[in-house]
Order: sequence, then structure tokens, then C-alpha cells
Amino acid sequence: MTKLPLLITVAGPTATGKTALAVALARVVDGEIISADSRQVFRRMDIGTGKDKEEFGSDEHRINCHLIDILEPGEEYNAYRFQNDFIKAWGEITARGRQPIMCGGTGLYVDAIVRSYRLADAPVDPAYRASLEPFSDEQLTERLAALGPLHNHTDTESRDRLVRALEIQEYALRHPESYTHLPAMRHAVFALTLPREETVARIERRLRQRLQAGMADEVQALLDSGLSPERLERYGLEYRHLTLYLTGRCSEEEMFANLFTDIRRFAKRQMTWLRRMERCGVTINWLDARLPLQQNIETILEISKPGT
Repeated sequence: MTKLPLLITVAGPTATGKTALAVALARVVDGEIISADSRQVFRRMDIGTGKDKEEFGSDEHRINCHLIDILEPGEEYNAYRFQNDFIKAWGEITARGRQPIMCGGTGLYVDAIVRSYRLADAPVDPAYRASLEPFSDEQLTERLAALGPLHNHTDTESRDRLVRALEIQEYALRHPESYTHLPAMRHAVFALTLPREETVARIERRLRQRLQAGMADEVQALLDSGLSPERLERYGLEYRHLTLYLTGRCSEEEMFANLFTDIRRFAKRQMTWLRRMERCGVTINWLDARLPLQQNIETILEISKPGT
């Protein structure tokens, strides 16, 4: 019996070295990387999203990375679109006989592949939306929960997101052909981890490096290109706080302090998402990010080999 193709996933909180490990692994296993990051899909958002393009190498030695720089800033992107883009990248990589490696820190995107979410898109339906107006947010949340698993808990954070989530779910029930259909595959999921104090130190060091590398200039260029401050702020973290600073709504010191705090909170939420995946039955193999790359690669190869 032929074994299903394998997807190796490298996940973990920010600043733990996911990209470096995924690239080093790809060189060993003749692999290509599929980025699972909700902001790296956007062009000209390089420093703030941590694309670390130099780590992929250059010329004939470059490791191919899919799903970065595929959209213009301001375009809408979501887990449904990510699944469809993943399916296309998966097909291209496996057709070349190479090993797919998913790498990224957007927990929803990683989970959507590893646990094969059934997602759908739907056109905006004004009549349907009007029919929901008499109901409270609590009633709409109960209605959404009754339709199926609530993968993304931010869908209940605002009235607009609730209505859109219901619109998609009920449309999908009427149009089952609209669901995404992920290819059959095996999974080997790895997550890098660090002691909290080391994570905090790395976050601060990397934040200072990115500011020195011109992160503020990158955000200013996006504003100068016509992207509205409100739109940029929606990308969160670096783009939110630097936009506030560049538009005169906070000082440089306030920007750094608040951004540093929010990145630490983000790293904590990333760990929370991974632990939630474990509770949902996903086997996550934890790797110590302080160990040499080669040692972690050997662990990945041992766990990923056929028959394990």
C-alpha cells in the first residue's frame, strides 16, 4: 500500500528561528517551503513581517518559498484563500518530487491545514444580512456555534465579523461544492520553544534590529503609496504602532514600549494556539530552539521517516 505524501510543519512563537530551521531542513530533504503567515503574503511588507528573504539563499542555491509576496497591501486575505493557495503550492511541489515544508506563525492557517478545516467563501448577501438585524450578538453567536466548529474565535469579536461568519457558514451548507478539499496527506508537526525570558530577550533584540534596518521607512513608504493609516493599523503589531508614531499620535518611546509589549503578548497567543491544537488531538513534537540546527534537523528526520 502506497503511503500518503508527508507534510512537515515547522511552527512556534515569534523569534524562535522557524525560518532558519525550515530553510536548513529544506536543503537536507530537497524541500520547498510554504509560508503560513497572514502578513507575509503582502508585497513591500518585508521588515515588519520578518520575511528574512536572505535566509533562503540566492541564485541556483535558493530555497523556493511559496505564498510570500503574492498580493498588494490592502487586499483581503483569509484562511479560505490560504487553503486554496496552499493546495496549489502543494501540487506544484509534489509534482516536482520535492518535500513540502509548511512554516509560519499564524496559528489559524497552520491549524486549517493540519486539521483539514472545511472552509468556504460566500458572496455578500444584503437580504440575508438584513434578516439578522433583529438578533442580538449572543443569539448570533449561538446560531454560529450550532452550524459547526468555530475555528477562528475572532469571528465573534465584533458584529460585522459575526454576520460575515454566519453568511459564509449558511451559504456553504446550501452549496457544499464551495468547500475547500485538501489533498490527502500525512503530517509531522514540529514547534520550536524557548524559556520565556529567552523569548523576551530575542523579541527585544530583533525589534531593535528591525528598527535599525529601516522598518519605520517601510511603513512610511506604504503610507506614501496611498495606503490609509486605518488600513495599515489593521495589520497589527509593527504596522499599527509605527503608523501611530508616524502620524503623530504617539512618541517614539511610546511606540517602542507598546510594540514590545504587544509582540510579547502575540508570542503568548501563538503558544496558546499550539496548545489548543494539542488538546484537539494534533501531535506536536516540541523542539528546543536553543539547540544547534543540525540537532533539531536530525530529530525531525527521525520522527518523519516512514514507519514512525
